[in-house]
Amino acid sequence: MAVLYSPKSKSSSPSSSSSSSRIFLLVTLLPLSLACFAFLLQCRGGIEDWFTDNHQFPGMSTNTEKRSLRSDSGCLSLLGQSRTPSFPYLRDLKLDHKPDLKPKICITTSTSAGLEQTLPWIFYHKVIGVSTFYLFVEGTAASPNVSRVLETIPGVNVIYRTKELEEEQAKSRIWNETWLEKFFYKPCNYELFVKQNLNMEMAITKARDAGMDWILHLDTDELVHPSGSPEYSLKNLFRDVPSDVDAVIFTNYESSVERDDIKEPFSEVSMFKKNYAHLPREVYYGSYTEACRGNPNYFLTYANGKSAARIQDNLRPNGAHRWYNYEKTPNVVKLDEAAILHYTYPRFSDLSSRRDRCGCKPTREDVKRCFMLEFDRQAFIIASTSTSEEMLQWYRERVVWTDENLKLKLLRKGILTRIYAPMVIIQELREAGVFSSVVTSAHMSFSKKSSNHFFNLKRY
Repeated sequence: MAVLYSPKSKSSSPSSSSSSSRIFLLVTLLPLSLACFAFLLQCRGGIEDWFTDNHQFPGMSTNTEKRSLRSDSGCLSLLGQSRTPSFPYLRDLKLDHKPDLKPKICITTSTSAGLEQTLPWIFYHKVIGVSTFYLFVEGTAASPNVSRVLETIPGVNVIYRTKELEEEQAKSRIWNETWLEKFFYKPCNYELFVKQNLNMEMAITKARDAGMDWILHLDTDELVHPSGSPEYSLKNLFRDVPSDVDAVIFTNYESSVERDDIKEPFSEVSMFKKNYAHLPREVYYGSYTEACRGNPNYFLTYANGKSAARIQDNLRPNGAHRWYNYEKTPNVVKLDEAAILHYTYPRFSDLSSRRDRCGCKPTREDVKRCFMLEFDRQAFIIASTSTSEEMLQWYRERVVWTDENLKLKLLRKGILTRIYAPMVIIQELREAGVFSSVVTSAHMSFSKKSSNHFFNLKRY
């Protein structure tokens, strides 16, 4: 019996050893796998928590808090700053991914800007609570390489200036409005102003069909600054507006650039000139001449702010800066702290780009047909009649704030102010790879569709 069982006894020893090894390996790897899984969940949760109602938005923490975040976060310290898609949007989720999140806010704009300006503009407003955008595009914004990207962004509706759109807008009741008739059939800024009103009217219909609660009209060189609202949130700001208020007015601040080589205004400009509505009268009038710096007015361009309207029956545009109602006088309130940040001529190239978009003659009389504001008229003439060196000199004198003593004086008086939150938010978005990922994803998707289309054609 011993001989018969001898081989079996010998072979059982390696098998037993192998089984023991596998059990030991399993016991060793299981806790490690669970730890890794927990780590990944922590990373994912840490990113998604940026978009809950109770978390501070990027740029709202102090420097100490920011240093603590970067040193204590396991994801950041071990993996480094991610350059791959990490935001909920990039996993096909919306920033305001709660379906019942109220109020629902939309922005409409008429733009010809490229992606370098439009993407930061869109995602900044997504961060502060805007869910839907109606982009009426022309020029560069309507080109395939730009519009292809814009169409892939959740919540962004791209509307092209087609023949069908123009035929529909030709039937608008806006053409019967006496308050707008002085802008009809004029070139450049006047033509744009009429288009903006027609587009705003169409955006109201689209916003109502989509169940929006509030609508703003902004240009892509303007950012909402919801100062005074909890968590720097536009949603929280509108939640606090009484239900009987039909519209709110945001006072505008104007950018005050400090260099002549600005490339990305939203990321490089932090100094703004306050609107007179947010200044004591004695301060405004006492420093008016110094604040103008030889320009025609206190602001280079407009000073009457922008408004947001509650979506309701008979709402209509009342110019590019206001909303009204066909059936009643709206109840309108002006916000005490929140503002629109207007990035006015922040790049030297803005002089020539505005010139190139308008075919008017550079004479004192003809520019009146094209531009409403005196500074725009002067800028157009300079850009049309001067050398590059002369243009740069004029730009430095009239737009760039180079006098350090004057800046310090007006900062102390409160006429100039520093605002960093938009800059930091956009820098955070850029460093997280949001903008580059959107572009890459859109072009990869287009390439895949093109390849499939070509493959299907070959089959036939």
